[in-house]
Amino acid sequence: MFVRRGPASTVADDRTVTETMLDRVAAAGEAGLRVWYPPKQVAFGRRDERAEGYEAARAAARERGFPTVTRDVGGRAVVFTGSTLAFVHAVPAEGRRGDIRDRYADALDRLRAALSACGVETTADEPDDAFCPGSHSLSAGGKVAGLAQRVTQAVAVVAGAVVVADREAFVTTTAAVYEALGVAFDPESTTSLVAAGCPAGPDRVADAVVAAFLV
Repeated sequence: MFVRRGPASTVADDRTVTETMLDRVAAAGEAGLRVWYPPKQVAFGRRDERAEGYEAARAAARERGFPTVTRDVGGRAVVFTGSTLAFVHAVPAEGRRGDIRDRYADALDRLRAALSACGVETTADEPDDAFCPGSHSLSAGGKVAGLAQRVTQAVAVVAGAVVVADREAFVTTTAAVYEALGVAFDPESTTSLVAAGCPAGPDRVADAVVAAFLV
């Protein structure tokens, strides 16, 4: 498995880095992992694009200094503050299209082990009215991470976001965006690793995630 680290200088270039990685997985038949802190942005899901309040939600994000993009993986919008960790784990899809539940379980176990190595114990549960609501989440007195999947003919992708720091910026921007979209969001449903007492710095968190997926 090959590993990519670090963001690109712009939101558009950053997206291209991930797409290039997925193309390599498809062409070479080799698993790939990217772990990084994306540039500041709000990444909307395809479902958000169909919402009546989509343009108002994009405006709310931009008013707070967050460029907007649409991602291929996942459901509702996710805020990346610059300290929100992202990871993408991609494997060749041949013979794996029916393994969605297994991939979720495996990724949650690996991410949970990584966060434990950083000093934060998590549980695999989803608070009510959390950001990017879904059943594949980790909590530590509030949601700190969520996972999503996408499977094409060529690759199976598990992606995740971890709220490492900047909880206030994450929560206030999420609240404004979700209000415009008409999606329930409780600010108390969300925490960050720092708020949960994480003693590790952002580079150490990224290192731990890489190590967990390389095992």
